[in-house]
Amino acid sequence: MESIKRIAILGGGPSGLFMFKRLLESGQTDLEIRIFERKKKLGAGMPYSADGANDEHITNVSSNEIPLLVTTLEEWVKSVPKDTLDKFHIDPNRFNEYKVLPRLLFGQYLTAQFDLLQKQARELGIDYEVYYNTEVTDIIDNPDQETVLIEVNGKEQIEFDHAIICIGHNWPQHQEGKVPGYFDSPYPPVKLALKLDHPVAIKGSSLTAVDAIRTLSRYNGAFDKDADGKLTYQLYPESANFKLVLHTRNGMLPAVRFHLEDSHLSNDALLTEAEIAAHIAQNDGFLSLDYVFEHDFKAPIQAKEPEFYAQIKEMKLEEFVDAMMALRESLDPFQLLKAEYKEAEQSIRRRESVYWKEMLGVLSFALNYPAKYLSAEDMQRLQKSLSPLISIVIAYIPQSSSEELLAMHQAGMLDLISVGEDSEVEAVSEGGATYHYTDENGEKQAVYFKTYVNCVGQPHMAYADFPFKSLLKNQTVSPAKLKFRSADEGQKALQAGRAVTQDDLGDYYLTVPGIAINDHFQVVDSYGALNDRIYVMAVPYIGGYNPDYSGLDFSEAASKAIVKGLFV
Repeated sequence: MESIKRIAILGGGPSGLFMFKRLLESGQTDLEIRIFERKKKLGAGMPYSADGANDEHITNVSSNEIPLLVTTLEEWVKSVPKDTLDKFHIDPNRFNEYKVLPRLLFGQYLTAQFDLLQKQARELGIDYEVYYNTEVTDIIDNPDQETVLIEVNGKEQIEFDHAIICIGHNWPQHQEGKVPGYFDSPYPPVKLALKLDHPVAIKGSSLTAVDAIRTLSRYNGAFDKDADGKLTYQLYPESANFKLVLHTRNGMLPAVRFHLEDSHLSNDALLTEAEIAAHIAQNDGFLSLDYVFEHDFKAPIQAKEPEFYAQIKEMKLEEFVDAMMALRESLDPFQLLKAEYKEAEQSIRRRESVYWKEMLGVLSFALNYPAKYLSAEDMQRLQKSLSPLISIVIAYIPQSSSEELLAMHQAGMLDLISVGEDSEVEAVSEGGATYHYTDENGEKQAVYFKTYVNCVGQPHMAYADFPFKSLLKNQTVSPAKLKFRSADEGQKALQAGRAVTQDDLGDYYLTVPGIAINDHFQVVDSYGALNDRIYVMAVPYIGGYNPDYSGLDFSEAASKAIVKGLFV
């Protein structure tokens, strides 16, 4: 008789969707798959359901940029009832693969794809079951029995051979619920359906901030188009004093979404897994950040945009970042947004990429999986220099959101303040928060806002925040750490107050967010031993070793690596 593999998928959002798809495509039919979903619907997860979106929120990816599921988005739209499409102002005859969708509608697409995958499972004869409205409250590993127990709803325990953790976003609440007018995140966005007659402080300017802006702006005013077709914004009389004030460390807005030529972030010019492995072996076990920068960023640009390459070919990584940041810093953020909107509009119309920006996204994606092999020194360089540029350039504000931001700024209802690295937000018990920062003139400011929304995006969760406490208690999982190449640098970092530890051999390690995993996303215990029963592709909890959050592309690539580990 065949040996049945009992596999639990914890979370039925986009990550669980891709994991289920990979298992069905593996060619293995001796499977028992159980999917545990906290909500009553599969596929949408947090970003594409009411937990993360209202009608006004849109995706920042188009159909041609989405990894293939069962049917394409373009095919699916033609099957959607007319009243649903009318609600979102979608004409199926004019829809094509380059269009972006409202997030809630995209969530319906993902749910439909999960339905089709379940149909495939039945046709393949694979035993599967979905547990809706079921919360996984703990995971207990049994290495002696080579099994893992899944505890659901705080009581029942179910035995499996493998557990794949696909839980998604986590927005911790610190002051929200205790302090009126203080929001630790803008999610679920229905809580920001507020009519306000005062200025609102928003921390950050990422796509998370754009989500908050799209909601708050609609409850306090209206967008319209003038005779020239230009978008305008007008406050409602009862919100006469409403205004949004963005607070950012660098005084910048993200770049505007443009046409992506290499939509699935795969490129023949990139380093192969074998080349990376050979380099690591020849480099004392470390992946060099400069090596990846030269081969996965500069080299493709040399072939595709020789003129731009000529400008950057002699630049080291930090020099390149400084040059690109200097260009952005020299311009007013809204003037730059306007210029980039025009550039992106031309890029989309001509279907021509802004190649260096695209390759920056590719570089981030390429660095993500081998990041665990960076030295601690290089990880600190990545965090300090490259990551801030990447977070700005590849955020990809959609065109319509750019138009709304510009309209609000033109109307005097949206401002941006650069508050630097040492700014602080103080919750005020009576309500709201006070923003403390040093302004561009060196003057200390303390500005009170009756309403404050933290919009810095999904935080990297710490090791101690991992939700399955038995795995922590039994040291089945361990904190993610990176070794310092130089003991002197490790000692300096330790003295500077960084999260640095020293082992019995005298080597120094930098603790980075989340838990340790290997290349197959298997958890690693406190002794460095991998665990072939428990896999983690929950991005908030593996941010130290996987610093890039690339949404569906991440889910596609991570699920592929996990299947390789499962069926070796």
